[in-house]
Amino acid sequence: MSAQLPLGTALITGASSGIGEVYADRLAKRGHDLILVARNADRLAVLTERLAGATGRKVETIVADLGVAADRRRVESRLRDDQSIALLINNAGVLASGPLASANADDVEAMLDVNVTALTRLAAAAAAAFVQRGSGAIVNLSSVMSMLDTPNTAAYGATKAYVLSLTHSLHLELAPRGVQVQAVLPGYTRTPMIQDGEGLPPELVMEVDDLVDAALAGLDQKELITIPSQHKLDSYQQVFQARADLVSHLVGNKPAARYNATSSAAA
Repeated sequence: MSAQLPLGTALITGASSGIGEVYADRLAKRGHDLILVARNADRLAVLTERLAGATGRKVETIVADLGVAADRRRVESRLRDDQSIALLINNAGVLASGPLASANADDVEAMLDVNVTALTRLAAAAAAAFVQRGSGAIVNLSSVMSMLDTPNTAAYGATKAYVLSLTHSLHLELAPRGVQVQAVLPGYTRTPMIQDGEGLPPELVMEVDDLVDAALAGLDQKELITIPSQHKLDSYQQVFQARADLVSHLVGNKPAARYNATSSAAA
């Protein structure tokens, strides 16, 4: 049985376009007031006017570049101090693709600042506030790339694998304290990040509205991991169970026999 989250303010990062913009639309229509975070002030202003006019909800903006430490701290402070915030959509992300060996190291670092550092710091700030109240939800946007090994996206895929792992462990910390956590794993989605799917087979590209609607349905159903394009529900569950079954084999006081290792004491 599904049930929507109690109403409260939703803070959405990367809100000026793509997935973040649709989250803003859907959550305002559900009755949430909004705090929209993005770099593009003009796009935020247009979106704010549209959503406030269409829904009557209170819509506030924070113009911030989450790759900049001072801007991250401003958003963190708001998450910690604003008692009305009940939902964080940790959506902002950057794509730096190409072979890592020939990548611009500064571009890769900038991606890590947003995809890993900012997401983690905002999740931590929200968690601290929500735990005090015993309620709230954190939605982290990962990607199916977190589970795929592909050339030319090594660093990007690694950032999304980090988000997936963080969400699993954060759930163990926060669920007993009344805070819900969800990771959403989009596949190819028609957004500006991938040039709206240009050049990709249409059957592989999901419309952003469908993606967000599915993600919110998963949140209502208390899913920890939501993969909107996954039709066989048990597929990920089998992977997760296999991962859990590995635990007893991951630690021990002796190397595996295949390494033919002998202790220094026996040498």
